[in-house]
Amino acid sequence: MDPLVRVAHEDGTAVLTLDSPHNRNALSTRLVTELYAALEAAAGDTQVRAVLLTHTGGTFCAGADLGEAVHSAPADAARGLARLLRTIVELPKPVLAAVSGHVRAGGLGLLAACDVSAAGPQSTFAFTEARLGLAPAVISLPVLTRMEPRAAARYYLSGERFDAETAARTGLITLAGEPGRALEPVLAGIRRSSPQGLAESKALTTAAVLRAFDRDAERLAELSARLFGSAQAREGMTAFLERRDPEWAR
Repeated sequence: MDPLVRVAHEDGTAVLTLDSPHNRNALSTRLVTELYAALEAAAGDTQVRAVLLTHTGGTFCAGADLGEAVHSAPADAARGLARLLRTIVELPKPVLAAVSGHVRAGGLGLLAACDVSAAGPQSTFAFTEARLGLAPAVISLPVLTRMEPRAAARYYLSGERFDAETAARTGLITLAGEPGRALEPVLAGIRRSSPQGLAESKALTTAAVLRAFDRDAERLAELSARLFGSAQAREGMTAFLERRDPEWAR
């Protein structure tokens, strides 16, 4: 099978491209497994100075693969996502994201885990979990450490879409603008920095996020599993897949 995460190397940067457009780069078990493996490989490659996460298609990541979630073990998926996000945060090399499409739910966790992210004017963002009978549980580990609290409360509760300017202003992403151009000076600076300097500097900026993982990861994984297994979530996910309103929205 063709990989769901394509790997390329450009001038000391490992470019990891989410390439599962048939389900809008949803976080299927296979995609999560491939992305984790690619990150681990980049961490051990002495030629790699930084990792750049990007995508094909009009969606960077749609969050959980709901078609798979209806039939899978929710606890395994929640812990797998927590492991992936922590890997991004702990990686001893900067992880950047270049987004030129839409981001929903779990995809926002990927962005919050990255050290630097840029999104273009065509990008939109939404925490859609509450509309499905769920909550942004595991992704809160990086998101609530990065994002302005009032903004997080509004968008967690309403599920509203917001644009890249709002995402940058509230701390969810770093830069709003054409992502390739916006990230050029960041990557140029990284290439001039030593591996030791990068690793230790990143550790300073991610310490609070890692404390959140140490304190809350298991509790939030259990919450996610409980919600995914609930009757309301089954109705919400089924309604989404059937393109209808859930019973509580009628």
